[in-house]
Amino acid sequence: MSNTFGKIFKLTSFGESHGSKIGGIIDGCPSGLKLDIQYIQSELDRRKPGQSKITTQRNESDSVEIISGVFEGITTGAPIGFTISNNNSQSKDYDNIKNIFRPSHADYTYQEKYGLRDHRGGGRSSARETACRVVGGAIAKQVLKISNIEISAFVWSVGKLSVNEKNIDYSNLLSLNEANAVRCPDPKIASKMIDYISELKRNGDSVGGQIKCIVKGMSVGLGEPVFDKLQADLAKAMLSINAVKGFEYGSGFDGSKMLGSEHNDEFILSNNEVSTVSNYSGGIQGGLSNGEDIYFKVAFKPTATILTKQKSIDKDKRNVEIQVSGRHDPCVVPRAVPIVESMAAMVIVDHLLRNRTTQL
Repeated sequence: MSNTFGKIFKLTSFGESHGSKIGGIIDGCPSGLKLDIQYIQSELDRRKPGQSKITTQRNESDSVEIISGVFEGITTGAPIGFTISNNNSQSKDYDNIKNIFRPSHADYTYQEKYGLRDHRGGGRSSARETACRVVGGAIAKQVLKISNIEISAFVWSVGKLSVNEKNIDYSNLLSLNEANAVRCPDPKIASKMIDYISELKRNGDSVGGQIKCIVKGMSVGLGEPVFDKLQADLAKAMLSINAVKGFEYGSGFDGSKMLGSEHNDEFILSNNEVSTVSNYSGGIQGGLSNGEDIYFKVAFKPTATILTKQKSIDKDKRNVEIQVSGRHDPCVVPRAVPIVESMAAMVIVDHLLRNRTTQL
């Protein structure tokens, strides 16, 4: 089982949804970084369950404990170990379905691959693990801050409800996002999204959505020209997040409908700085950053756990009906915003550190 992400800046996570703890080890973080633990906790608070009426009501504090790699508030270069306790798991909610595979979950495939599984909340395949990614991302963001690289994400759509980009103040994304429960910077659409998710929650159903992420302050040349292209690593990072079904960067799929004369990003030199007139490339050309903003979207499917009766099979391969109970997100995208940011941060910081080995 692969549990490690990254090549120089690496996160290894451990733990299950209903185990006593989850946690991780971050290797490759440079020494000498004044680590802001309160910032790490604030990022976890953006992801934690039970934060609003439109999220799961599992009530976890998600308090992080740093147990190694930091001395007197400064990183030492040694592995940074951390844990987060699971204090509000309710395993009994899963007892009635421990022998039945939930539709569109990892239950069946996990059982077939490993021969056994932890049925409590999905075990290792649960999105509970993503709290570890947020810790890694919060540390990566602090490394990137030294290079003036900033990463911001927001909810672009919920179901068929999408933002009007003209209404978005990109200079004030964080405060606009955190002003509402759905983390959408378009207040009018955000209100409709919240009402829609609330209605689906009452009906025991779910919905998907999209998150847009922007990376500002990029230097030129981060990435690799062949297999580890920057966009390829970003795509892998995003597709490794639970419930993600799609990734596009720059012009994305719409770019396939354009002409070359429309799509090419022309270069200009102004005040001795190179830039492009447009940015259909999404800040990446030939697998390498070109200094423009990187932007991409991530598509999430509807939460697989719904409260209506469904057809399924049990572990003995018999046809059965299943009806789940418990506490679940009717839409994952509001809590996924900091996860998307965190995975992007770890990709960028990994390539930033790798780039230091390319020239004498």
